[in-house]
Amino acid sequence: MRLRLNSTEQILAAARALEQGALVGFPTETVYGLGADAENINAVANIYKAKGRPSNHPVIVHLAPEADISYWVKEIPAPAQALIDAFWPGPLTLILKRAEHIPDAVSGGQDSIGIRCPSHPVAQALLRAFKDGKGGVAAPSANKFGHVSPTKAEHVIEEFPAEIANGMIAAVLDGGQSDVGIESTIVDMSRLATHGPVLLRPGHITALQLEQVLGMAVNAPDQAAPRASGTLEAHYAPSTPVAMVAVAELESVISRLLSAGKRVAVMAYQPHISNAQLQAWRQLNNDPISYAHDLYADLRELDHVQADIILVEALPSTRDWQGVADRLRRAAFDSQGVLQTLLSDSVA
Repeated sequence: MRLRLNSTEQILAAARALEQGALVGFPTETVYGLGADAENINAVANIYKAKGRPSNHPVIVHLAPEADISYWVKEIPAPAQALIDAFWPGPLTLILKRAEHIPDAVSGGQDSIGIRCPSHPVAQALLRAFKDGKGGVAAPSANKFGHVSPTKAEHVIEEFPAEIANGMIAAVLDGGQSDVGIESTIVDMSRLATHGPVLLRPGHITALQLEQVLGMAVNAPDQAAPRASGTLEAHYAPSTPVAMVAVAELESVISRLLSAGKRVAVMAYQPHISNAQLQAWRQLNNDPISYAHDLYADLRELDHVQADIILVEALPSTRDWQGVADRLRRAAFDSQGVLQTLLSDSVA
C-alpha cells in the first residue's frame, strides 16, 4: 500500500503498523529507509530477511528531534554533542556505545549503535507519531542488500513487490525525491580516547565541516573500527557493470566499445558530445551536491537500458566530492576487469 505524505491519518496508521511489528518504507532527506521498531528483535529480523542483508551488518536507528538520546547510548561525549548541535536534524549518523538494554540486533552484535535524527518532514512526522516520539526506528536503505539505494517511493515499491503484497511491508510513505540523494555521513565517536573521531562513511556533511565543529582532525577508518551501514567494499551497485573512466579517456573508450558492438550507457558531468549509438547518456551537474541528488535515480534509469556497461566519468579528487566518489567506487567494485574484457573484444 502506498500512502500519501499529506495525510496525517495515514502517517499515524504507518506508525501503528511499526508498533505492531510491521515494516514501513519512508522518506528521509538522504534516501528512503525500510523501518522497523528498533526494540522489536523480530521486526528488525524482518528487515534483514526482506533485504537479504547479512545479520552482522548494522542498521541505523532513527530518532525524533525530541527523543531522549541517552536512552539509546551509554554516554554522549562532548564532541558528539557538538556534532548533534551543529548537524541534527540532518544527514549525520553517530556511532556511540550502545546502552545495555538496547538489543544488539540493530548493531550487528557490536557494543556500539548508530543513531541519527532525519530532517525530512515526513520522517519526522512518522517518528513523532511512533510510540509518541519516544521510540527508535531501525532503518537501512529500502532496497535489496547491495543494490542502488532508493530516492523515490516508486523505487521502494519496485524493490519489494512480494514483501508489500504479503504484508511484511505494511506501507510506503511518499515524500517525493530525497533532497540529498546519498546516505548519511557516519562518524565513529565511540573510541574518542584512543582513536579520536573516525569518518566511517563520507556523505553530504563533509570532513571539513566536521573538523570545523570539532576543532580537530577527523581520522580515516582503521581495522578495529566498528562495522557500520553501507561500508562494505561492494555496495550501491546496479545489475549492469559500472566502470570509472578518466576524463581524457572517456570518448576514446566509448568509441572503442561501440566499434566492438557493445551496448554502452554513460554518466558524465562535463558536456561531452553524446553519441546517437549509445544506449543512454546522462549528464549530471558538475557540483557534488547536485550530482549526489541525481546519482541513484540516474543509475537506476541506466540500469534499465540493457547496456553491457555503464561508464562513469571519473570525479574530481577534492574533499567535497568524497561522498559521491565513495558511492561510485563501491558501485564499481564488483565490476573490476569488465571494461578491459569488453575493450579486448575491440582488438580481437
